[in-house]
Amino acid sequence: MKKINIYKGLGLIMVLIFTACEKVIELKLDNAAPVVVIDGGISDQNVVHQIKVSKTYSFTEPNKFNGLSGANVSLAVDGTGSIVFSEVSPGVYQSVRFKGKSGSKYDLSVTVEGQTYKASSVMPARVPMDSLTFKTYTLFGESKNYVAVNFKDPAGVANQYRYILKFKGKVEKDVVSEDRFDDGNKVTNVIFYELNDLIKGDSIQVEIQCIDKNVYRYFYSLGQNTGEGGPPVSPANPPSNFSNGALGVFSAHTSSIRTALIK
Repeated sequence: MKKINIYKGLGLIMVLIFTACEKVIELKLDNAAPVVVIDGGISDQNVVHQIKVSKTYSFTEPNKFNGLSGANVSLAVDGTGSIVFSEVSPGVYQSVRFKGKSGSKYDLSVTVEGQTYKASSVMPARVPMDSLTFKTYTLFGESKNYVAVNFKDPAGVANQYRYILKFKGKVEKDVVSEDRFDDGNKVTNVIFYELNDLIKGDSIQVEIQCIDKNVYRYFYSLGQNTGEGGPPVSPANPPSNFSNGALGVFSAHTSSIRTALIK
């Protein structure tokens, strides 16, 4: 009986200790000055291309697209000409329909609120996707299904890739890779988005983009902030390729898209 009482006493002491250690911490979060954000790109598809211009806002405000109207958005190709983008809704600017070209350098200029922001991107050579396949992995008796992207990496060329997986029109996964260990090889890269909840008749779409090094660094850093591909790092703004402190990224990329049907 004495032992039981001792154990009960120790338990009570431990409860009191942990209770005494509880403390409410109030975080003082300062609002940063609003910053211009520019996102968009040019692809090798014959489509209307889009650039979004917005501004950051206080963390106390609801999540929203804070579009900036009245911007002048133009694009130069290989240092010549000018393609003007027209505003189609607040903060959203579109070009005429045209097709980007691998090897060309694209210089984007955005002037808004009296400041000009510039970014450049060279469109890499296109690497087509061969196929999509499904992979099953079993861990601790539980099987999980994923989709894999298959393609042939060109030898002797530094390549960076971006994979965008969509389900029912919504982006569910957006990751990047480089060919540091796959140069010249047949590549099978698994996109770790669980497909177990999909049913027969569902389809998923995967786009593979060939991107330049600066764009790769941006999306790789963005993934690190959210814990993609490893433990998350201290939050920081991804390295933008825009001048004058604007956030976001401008990408000239090629595109290869395939759709897989769940059977």
